[in-house]
Amino acid sequence: MRARAIRLGAILSLAAALGGCGHFGGSSAPSVNGDTPIATTLDAPKGSPSDFDVNVGRRVFFAANSADLNDTDRATLDKQAAWLKRYTPYRMVVEGYADEPGSAESNMALGRRRAAAVVAYLEHRGVAASRLRAVSYGNTRPVRRCAEPACWSQNRRAVTVLDSVAS
Repeated sequence: MRARAIRLGAILSLAAALGGCGHFGGSSAPSVNGDTPIATTLDAPKGSPSDFDVNVGRRVFFAANSADLNDTDRATLDKQAAWLKRYTPYRMVVEGYADEPGSAESNMALGRRRAAAVVAYLEHRGVAASRLRAVSYGNTRPVRRCAEPACWSQNRRAVTVLDSVAS
């Protein structure tokens, strides 16, 4: 009985540690923008949208007021480009986002620059431009609304979303 209580306490502590600022909307599953759950299984069928979401990764994050890609971003985008070149029937929408500070206009422009940086990188890595489209949501679709600047970094992102099967 005591061992069971200790295991339960460890699980609850881990859940609390993984919670906090990393909470994604109202769903228990991770999501793109707080309202669209994504797959959570590692054995997603190869070449499926779930495979892309779980095993490749579709988000990159930016420093405040920046659209510059860092080494971690480029590593993620290299995996995306390889997957997209292997599984060619998909078109993609790259969604650019910003955090809370700034005017609506400046945040839309920043989201546009972030999405454009990802599109340019994927094109440079061999993904056909005809398969890519960039959009900006500025700060209108935060992963999480929060008052703490440390938590705003979740909203400084670009998300590559498989849009449709190319014709």
